[in-house]
Amino acid sequence: MDWLRIARSGPRKKRPRQMDASAVSSPHNIKFQDLVLFILEKKMGSTRRTFLMELARRKGFRVENELSESVTHIVAENNSGSDVLEWLQLQKIEASSQFELLDVSWLIECMGAGKPVETTGKHQLVVKQDCSASPDPGHQKTLPLAIKKISPYACQRRTTLNNQNQIFTDAFDILAENCELRENEESYLVFARAASVLKSLPFTIISMKDTEGIPCLGDKAKCVIEEIIEDGESSEVKAVLNDERYSSFKLFTSVFGVGLKTSEKWFRMGFRTLSQIRSNESLKLTRMQKAGFLYYEDLVSCVSRAEAEAVSVLVQEAVWAFLPDAFVTMTGGFRRGKKSGHDVDFLITSPGATEEEEEELLQKVINLWGKEGLLLYYDLVESTFEKLKLPSRKVDALDHFQKCFLILKLPYQRVDSGKSSWQEGKAWKAIRVDLVMCPYERRAFALLGWTGSRQFERDLRRYATHEQKMILDNHALYDKTKRIFLPAESEEEIFAHLGLDYIEPCERNA
Repeated sequence: MDWLRIARSGPRKKRPRQMDASAVSSPHNIKFQDLVLFILEKKMGSTRRTFLMELARRKGFRVENELSESVTHIVAENNSGSDVLEWLQLQKIEASSQFELLDVSWLIECMGAGKPVETTGKHQLVVKQDCSASPDPGHQKTLPLAIKKISPYACQRRTTLNNQNQIFTDAFDILAENCELRENEESYLVFARAASVLKSLPFTIISMKDTEGIPCLGDKAKCVIEEIIEDGESSEVKAVLNDERYSSFKLFTSVFGVGLKTSEKWFRMGFRTLSQIRSNESLKLTRMQKAGFLYYEDLVSCVSRAEAEAVSVLVQEAVWAFLPDAFVTMTGGFRRGKKSGHDVDFLITSPGATEEEEEELLQKVINLWGKEGLLLYYDLVESTFEKLKLPSRKVDALDHFQKCFLILKLPYQRVDSGKSSWQEGKAWKAIRVDLVMCPYERRAFALLGWTGSRQFERDLRRYATHEQKMILDNHALYDKTKRIFLPAESEEEIFAHLGLDYIEPCERNA
């Protein structure tokens, strides 16, 4: 994160607001050579102009401090085309076809896309005879309309992987993670919800005015946003990243099988690195933790989409060897369209299986992989599911289906993309895999729950409880008013029961 540059100590100090727009900025790689921008300060102000110039340069745009013959696009805010022409005349510059006159909404859209977008009519500043006419307000008009439609619930927002506010959401994710590691649930939710709502925005926040009316942004969150806008970084985030406890806990919990209690124990014992733990023979590690250390380098690296697809084939082949009619669905982040993850989750269900066949399937799959030499570790958790039990009221409640947490040996030859990201000299990679076996009539609820994202699922359950007087979890949906369970054959039916528009998995990245 290049915006976390300067360490601070003590109270935060504001930077002077007077900044020379023509000051020499740090060099940036120019990605778009044929496009040269000049941002007009008129009606914008020097501070906002300087911020936009720096932001555009970070994205690879060439931005001139002064208007010159090389400029191709002039960007203005709250100016009509006639206003810009008048300004050009005052500068004794003849307007010519070399300049495209564009509203700042075009630049904002470019920042979100990370590349130049079309200079369509909505962005172009039109020269009219009536110079007093209002300019095409672009960003200024659409922004309040967009804000009015933003729900405080992630399950009513469409959140794709196209995050236009990553500089802010990265900060909130770090702050939320730190609160979670300290088991501060209240503060965790403040930052997690703030990150979630910003990820759903169809525009980039470039001033505090842009945050007006957006839900889930309390004083704490707005202070972080304001500091990043003004200083390019968050002193609070910088302090977290420099915190020894945070760094140690993040490192310890990256080991498969290590949670907060173990991390707290190791930290109090004075451990700060994994090598210190590995070399301490007096420590008693669980079977899961031993596997976590043994395959650490593989497990801590990202699982690519190609690797996940290869694992999917392995799972399907093994499951279908015993239940040919079974449905095997990849869930989690990969179902939401992510290109990489840290593990691969699968939901397995069979319309024709008996209860006995359901109970025996995962053990049979484990035995098969053991004989084939693909099984590196497994932990089989038996089902505690009760059909008539009410759904859990806890938004983070785990389900009671039978599941197996595994580490599989994925051979190179099973992956289409080859071994570009793997260690040289190895013929395989250790991959974390979770298998969940659920009864066929519960498949829609289990699929919805295991698809995520975490914040989407939390808000979906909160919405059911607070807005619809219902209780939802991975097993069922219960209507407290009617005192009945509501059946569902698909995710769409669950959304319909809740009175919600259906949201595709790729739009649940909250």
